Amino acid sequence: MARMINLRRLGIAAAAAAIVATSLVGCSGSGSGKTTVVWSTWGTPQELTRDRQFDTQFMKQHPDIEVKLQPVADYGDYHTKLLTELTSGTAPDVFYIGDDQIGKFVHSNVLMPLNSLMNSKDSLTKPSDFPEGLLGAAEQKGQILAEPNDTNPDVFWYDKVALKKAGVTEDPATLAAQGKWTTGTFLEMNQKLKDSGLIGTMFWNYWSTHYSWISSQGGKAFDSSGKFVANTDSKSVAAMTTLGKEFQNGQFVVADTMPTGDGSDAAFSAHKAGFYVQGRYTIGTVKAAGDPQNYDIAPWPTPNGTPAPTGVATSYLAINAKTKVKSAAFEFWTSFLSKQGQTFRLKGGGNAVPSISGAESVVLDGYPAHAQTMLTLLKTGFEDPKPEADVPGLSTQVSAIMLNLYQGKVTAKQALDQTAALIKSKTGA
Repeated sequence: MARMINLRRLGIAAAAAAIVATSLVGCSGSGSGKTTVVWSTWGTPQELTRDRQFDTQFMKQHPDIEVKLQPVADYGDYHTKLLTELTSGTAPDVFYIGDDQIGKFVHSNVLMPLNSLMNSKDSLTKPSDFPEGLLGAAEQKGQILAEPNDTNPDVFWYDKVALKKAGVTEDPATLAAQGKWTTGTFLEMNQKLKDSGLIGTMFWNYWSTHYSWISSQGGKAFDSSGKFVANTDSKSVAAMTTLGKEFQNGQFVVADTMPTGDGSDAAFSAHKAGFYVQGRYTIGTVKAAGDPQNYDIAPWPTPNGTPAPTGVATSYLAINAKTKVKSAAFEFWTSFLSKQGQTFRLKGGGNAVPSISGAESVVLDGYPAHAQTMLTLLKTGFEDPKPEADVPGLSTQVSAIMLNLYQGKVTAKQALDQTAALIKSKTGA
């Protein structure tokens, strides 16, 4: 899956703690006539198993290259450890980077520029193969420094059982197909859910929630120069006023704040919530509940029912600028991200959407019924806006301001003004 910043959102925090990190020194070279490529990531045991299967397949196809996976047990430690290794010259050749950390690595000048390699005859991954909106801070002054390894567009998963309990007779996906999936209709459904003693919608408090809501409601968070303008854009202020109100009156719930053991996954599995805004990895949650046929997905609602660009969470794959095995490292990198590579890694797993064009069959495997929605949102979607993603930790600070809005501690205008001041203090824009 797209191994993103909010581990609880991905449902992998507990699993990650159980991973035993392989004690490899992040070095590469040649031995026994083979070139060794070391690569590193974090992930669930299931993800790491699939990664190792890919490594085995890759080595069969490239008998002159030996691949060694260096997993790190905890996401919280991963980037600190990796940056230390990059500084000391002991880092792996290829590695994942979270979308909340990409700016730190980009500006540390430790990532290999990829444009010429991607456009070479040996490349399986051309720049045009990936949605441009997902590069975010991974592109600087036209130079690509990493590409998304796979993605998870946020979609509105909905529970047909919960909606029926609340007296909702219309189907969100059907309404979306008819151009009638409007904000007004969505909010009416949430009111009915709350009146029936159910949770309306569960959101994770991170960049995609507030920026997707602003975009879907016709607002603008950043202008073309990179300046944060949501606090002076009337549609954005109105959108965030509505979002804050829905959280404050209990129709919307911040998934991050739900109690351990009785959290968002449990509520959705038990038909206690109407909507759950997440990525494709939710398939595992609803299938484990035993009745996946009772769940489907819809895009973000908009005022007039016309789809709008919304958030797509990713993690990135990069190459060490100082790798001693540049050719072999790129061979692994381009194979991992290629159509064939992503299909191999993601088929049957149901936990992510390929980032490369041509691998759509992974998603269109029959579940959920409206899986095409994920592909549509991927093509038009965006990553954490570059001005924010460029500054390590800024996205988390902005989300903390938004949580104050959701809890009724500040107004929408105050939250947006505080965000504007914070971003200006960090970026000058």
